[in-house]
Parts: sequence; C-alpha cells; structure tokens
Amino acid sequence: MPKFQIIFLIIILLAACKPQAKSKQEKTQPNVLFICVDDLRPELGCYGNQTIHSPNLDKLAKSGAVFTHHYAQVPTCGASRYSMLTGMLPVGRGYLSNEACRKFIAEQPQTNGPESFIHHLKNNGYYTVGIGKISHYADGLLYGYNDSVSDKRELPESWDELLFNPAKWETGWNAFFGYADGENRQSLNRQVKPYENADVDDLGYADGYTAELAVNKLKDLAKTEKPFFLGVGFFKPHLPFTAPKKYWDLYSEEELATAPFDSIPKHVNLASLHNSGELNGYQLTDEKATLSHPVSNEYAKKLRHAYYACISYTDAQIGKLLDELERQGMAENTIVVVWGDHGWHLGDQRVWGKHTLFERALKSAFIVRAPGQKEAQTIQQVISSVDIYPTLMELCGVAMAHKTDGNSFVPLLHNSNSDWNEAAYGYFRNGITVRTENYRLTQYFREEEPQIEFYDHNSDPYETKNIAAQYPEIVEKLMPLLKMGDTGLYQ
Repeated sequence: MPKFQIIFLIIILLAACKPQAKSKQEKTQPNVLFICVDDLRPELGCYGNQTIHSPNLDKLAKSGAVFTHHYAQVPTCGASRYSMLTGMLPVGRGYLSNEACRKFIAEQPQTNGPESFIHHLKNNGYYTVGIGKISHYADGLLYGYNDSVSDKRELPESWDELLFNPAKWETGWNAFFGYADGENRQSLNRQVKPYENADVDDLGYADGYTAELAVNKLKDLAKTEKPFFLGVGFFKPHLPFTAPKKYWDLYSEEELATAPFDSIPKHVNLASLHNSGELNGYQLTDEKATLSHPVSNEYAKKLRHAYYACISYTDAQIGKLLDELERQGMAENTIVVVWGDHGWHLGDQRVWGKHTLFERALKSAFIVRAPGQKEAQTIQQVISSVDIYPTLMELCGVAMAHKTDGNSFVPLLHNSNSDWNEAAYGYFRNGITVRTENYRLTQYFREEEPQIEFYDHNSDPYETKNIAAQYPEIVEKLMPLLKMGDTGLYQ
C-alpha cells in the first residue's frame, strides 16, 4: 500500500475514534427542573396529610428529600420570589412588594453581577428556559392586569427562552385569574366566585397548558448537549381556586376538617393579622371573612375543598413533567426542585390568605431530588428560600459569583448537619420574625402593642397564644438572633 494511503487511513481511523465534542461541563453537570407552585403550604401526603391526594409529589418525595421546616422570607408572591432568586434578604420596604423583581432587576441598569441564580447558571453554560410564573408576573413579561401583553421581561438576562401559552385567555394575567369559559377576574370586574369546579379536562385551566408546554420542551432539551435549567411555574392553588371537577370529586366536602385554630391568638394585636382582603376581593364570595367573626364551618370546608382540589390538579400536572423526565432518560442526571413560594392561612388565626408573619403564611412545601442523594429523606432542620441559590450552585458545580444571605444545605442532603444554623427570617407588616428549631420570635416596628410576640412550637404548634410576657428570659436570649436578621428594612 502506498505511503500516502497509509497516512490517509490512519487519519480516518483517528477521526473515527475521536469522542464526540462535548465539554467536561456538558458531560458532567446535572440538569435542573425547578417547579414553582403558587401559595403551596405543606399540605401533601408526604407531609403527613392523610386526606389530600398528591400521588406524584409523594412519589417524588420517596426518591428525594422532604423539608419539613422550609420558610419563605416574605409572605407575598413577588417579594418571596425576588428573595429566592437572588438569595438575598429584603433591605428596604420596596423589597416587600410584588414589584420587587421589576423595580430592582428589570428597571435597573445591567451590572457585572448576575440578576438571579438562573442568570448565573446561564453565564456558566446552562441553557435556560422559563415557562409560567417563575418571578412574579404570570408569564414573566411586564404589563398590568388589564393591559396587552408586553415584550419587556421581568428577568431580562436570565432566559434563553421564555415561553407561555395563554390559550383562550389571551394574556398571562387573564390566564392566572381565569375561569373555564375563558373569562377572568378582570373581565368580569371581580363579580366572580373565588372557586370553580367546571367539568373540563386538564386543559380547561391554564396550568394544563403550562404542563403541556413543559413536556414538549423536555423532549427538545433531551436532544441538546448543554445542561439545562427548566423553570416551570404553576398558578394553582392561588386564588381563584379553580380546578377541573374530577379533582374536586376526589374529596368528600362534609368529611374535611376545618382549621385547627380559627380564633384570634391571645395577647396579639389585630394589626398582626388582616381581614382576608384577597379572598373578599372576589365579590361573589359566599361569605365575607373578617377578624370579628369566622366564616361558617360549611363555607370553611368548601374553601378547603377548593384549595385541595387545586393542589391535586397541580400535582397531576407535575406528574406529567416527572414522567417525561423518566421517559427521556434524564431523571438520573436532573436536579428536581418543587418550591412553594409561601404558605396560606386556611382560616387559621381567622385569616384566609398569606401576608402575615405567622407560621401558616411563611412555611411552605419544599422537595428536592438530586443525583446521588439519599432517597426518602425527611429533613427537619429549619431552612430558608435564600438557601436555594448557593445550594443549586454547589450541586451544579458552579462557583458562587458573590456572597448571598443564604447557605448551601447540601450537607443536609448528605446527612452532615453538625454546624447547620437553624434560623429563618421573615419580613412583613412592619415586622421581623425569626423561626428557630423550637420557637418563633417576632418584633413589630409600630405603635400598636404588643410589639413582641413569642411562640413555643413544642407546646403551641398552631401559634394560639403569644407568651412573650410570660417568658422574658427566653425572649431576651433570642433577641440577638432576631437582630441578626435586621437589615435596616424599617429604618
């Protein structure tokens, strides 16, 4: 064989043996499926609720970790999401607003630092896709409830793709407040009920379309070589409590329990609570909820029924995503996070809604499954939403760009928790609260007394009685810890 033919053959053989052109990052870094659920308190089977039907989230929990004491930093949607996305505690009153991402990210000049942890992943080789409500605006675009859809993003630099299907509702906000006939709270001038159980399939409401879009996107992402971050935001169980009838039919309304404590806590000023304005804003509500008198047991059960039906509807949509992840062979190398942006009072403390510094408003569902993680974990340590940023960076092998207010809880996933600091801070209603393993201490910066509230969760898990006056020595001991969370917000 001529010499030049031998050389040519060697070149062909070497080319054939050469591995596909993937970087080390592309081969080894895990994908991330991050699922945001609006107003999801820890009311799931995996949290011990024997009534609720949440088979898909319960299945996920068996292959991952359930955090039983996860707390949002602010009990309102936009501010909670800003804190989670940036890993930072609020430092001014504007950071307690639903407009926090718009004010402090979208309307600010671009800096050298990442605007969110999603942006940071994007800067480090991840392909990022957002579907639904990840920040505050329903589809991630900046426009008012009654306005036409805008092209301005709430997170301008975070997404390679930002997707949403408003279907018959035409805009994201209409879909968010939508009813099965295509109308919405805005179009009907709030002359609507806060619930609906239409006899429709999953595409009768917006979250069905979000799941459909996310499933199709997972099929596309399975063909890419880069690691991906897919954020999917589901609306329910946010008001209005609208879900297909088949999910309502999972429950017997008469057999549902009402709130274990539906009275005003002792030694608490009404300024710490509120008159359920969000619920009462649905003008055709069966009964008005007020602090002066609880709603009837019948209506309390109906609202709980509606809330549970919405959770079951969302659980079914999440199941579609998890099934597709398995079908595409990506489950083993994908971090899955399910995060509730805050809790919700279902008549607890006589409140229907969030917007308080009580346990019910700040504590939310949080489930994590990461590659190589021990299965079926129940993690009881107190963690915060600001801990998510550094945790995901560690799990993804991405260096932190800057110091956040959170800490990585990867050691908890690996059963190494000797130095974990159990303190979660919350901010709202002119107050700061800290939740520790056993206690909640809250300080309000207001004229109304008392300004200090203290609850012992060992003996009073439903926060029925402020015992600050009875235990001043414990309050004094905890006050320095509370002060550590004072960012100057109310100065």
